[in-house]
Amino acid sequence: MIDYRTPEGFDEKKAVEKPWTMKDEVYPSKTTGTDRKCHVILPFGYSANQTYPVLYLLHGIGGTEDEWLGGNPVEVLSNLAAEGKVKDMIVVIPNVRAAADDRVPQEVYGPENCVAFDNFINDLKDDLKPYIEAHYSVKTGRDNTAIAGLSMGGRESLYIATKMPETFAYVGAFSPAPGLLSIPNMPFPGMLEASALCASAPEPKFLMLCYGEQDMIVQMCAKAYDEALTANGVKHETYTMPGGHDFGVWKNGLYHFASRIF
Repeated sequence: MIDYRTPEGFDEKKAVEKPWTMKDEVYPSKTTGTDRKCHVILPFGYSANQTYPVLYLLHGIGGTEDEWLGGNPVEVLSNLAAEGKVKDMIVVIPNVRAAADDRVPQEVYGPENCVAFDNFINDLKDDLKPYIEAHYSVKTGRDNTAIAGLSMGGRESLYIATKMPETFAYVGAFSPAPGLLSIPNMPFPGMLEASALCASAPEPKFLMLCYGEQDMIVQMCAKAYDEALTANGVKHETYTMPGGHDFGVWKNGLYHFASRIF
């Protein structure tokens, strides 16, 4: 049985010999008609003479590309690497709100913000992914491409993986938000029938869900996603842990997801 605990200090900055690093990027987006920001995390010793798989790591509905920085992803990955538990990879943290104005709006839960999140699939496919592959030494193909996210980013990861199964072989949803599966009398763009969730071939090579046992925001919908995947015969792992809708759970999710992919 898999132990989903994390070692003490897994997310703290330590004097490791081979730390990973992060840089900021700006890429042109035809989807939004603007230049958009993202962070790119590189493994120690990154070299253009070598190619690397890529993880796209998505934030929540009230965040931007900076939200994940609250989860210390560089430290999590550096410590995993020091333990020999993660493959060298490139991690891209974009702004998932694919709109001309991609700042956090006043109406965070309004339909325009939700539609902008679903529009990210177009920005990812047509703008961000091509930019990363043109400017970094990337291994291409679904076996070398992963997507994961927290809350609304977890919901988007499942949505994009369902719509683009030929692109992403690894999918992670940490406390995935509501709004992915169709609810009677509540039509909304981006909703799926439960029978469609990650059901198209090829299936993910690894799909992981996690959520906090005290998370009253997403617990019911996370269970519904788990049940839909099971009903669809999609192999996946789901685990819960003490915690709410917070980085205590999301950092744990990143730790275990990153250590299992590629």
